[in-house]
Amino acid sequence: MNGMADGLVIAGGMVLLALLCWPRHGLVGRWLAARRLARRVRREDAIKHILKREVNGAEATVDGLAGHLQMPTRQVLGLLEDLEHRGLISFEGGRLHLRSAGRDLALHLIRAHRLWESYLSEETGVAEVQWHRQAERKEHLLTPQEADALAARLGHPTLDPHGDVIPAPGQPVPGDVGLPLNAADVNQPLRITHVEDEPPAVYAQLTAQGIRPGMRGLLIEKLPHRLRFWVDGNEHVLAPLVAHNISVETITDCAPQDLLDEEYLSGLDQGQRGKVLGLSPACRGPERRRLLDLGFVPGTEVFAEMKSPGGDPTAYRVRGALIALRKEQAGLVRISSLRPATP
Repeated sequence: MNGMADGLVIAGGMVLLALLCWPRHGLVGRWLAARRLARRVRREDAIKHILKREVNGAEATVDGLAGHLQMPTRQVLGLLEDLEHRGLISFEGGRLHLRSAGRDLALHLIRAHRLWESYLSEETGVAEVQWHRQAERKEHLLTPQEADALAARLGHPTLDPHGDVIPAPGQPVPGDVGLPLNAADVNQPLRITHVEDEPPAVYAQLTAQGIRPGMRGLLIEKLPHRLRFWVDGNEHVLAPLVAHNISVETITDCAPQDLLDEEYLSGLDQGQRGKVLGLSPACRGPERRRLLDLGFVPGTEVFAEMKSPGGDPTAYRVRGALIALRKEQAGLVRISSLRPATP
């Protein structure tokens, strides 16, 4: 019996040893693989940050990298030495520069990130506030060949859901377009070119208010502690810190009053009729496809037939079909109203 017990102990020890030390699949192997991946992610995040600073005409600094990577300065210096040893960066004139290999890798990471955000926005039901976080992980796992396949699947998009350019393979990344909303003039028609997704708390606030690239609007009021921003038929009151995360460009094809007079399906009262002009840029992915499939395409007449007792949703007559939409959904459909109207 003692021999059998000893054999069981030895067998158990061998099984435990295998679980711990089995190449690739053992606990130690997986721990080592996770550490290697974490180090690679830090290296790649660093060179991506350097490239983004460069294309926007700014200098990448050690302190800036430490803040971006949330690492002590001493560790960042070691990371930069590693990047230089790998031939990814160089120090010229006391400044950080990407070498050819580092630039190519940074371009791939940015392209993979923006493609993956486009995939999440167009093909999945993942919440918008999660797009950036998931793309931050996926960009390090996609090969260039997989990024090319993803681009083809999406129809080779040129902009990601935040308004950033998705570079073609081998093409440079352009700098950010537009100026911060804080710097815009009051009553100047504007188009949103970019909504920054960092820090996450600020981005979540902008997402909750439905502010998206492509929307048109104007500043109604600009005070030191707040801005009143009219966009896509709604007024938003923003703190300057939040407004700084919105980039805009001026437009000349409309007047301020044209933007203030824009109408949306949610504004139709029961018994009124309107003609669809288009969908808001805030409407993306499955929801956009659903509204188009239901007939909310430019030129279609829509009749507000009845409201629920609570006022939401409203039933609209569209091409002979009765379709119920919540106010939030109806607010994505831009219309010109036709009054008076009869069914």
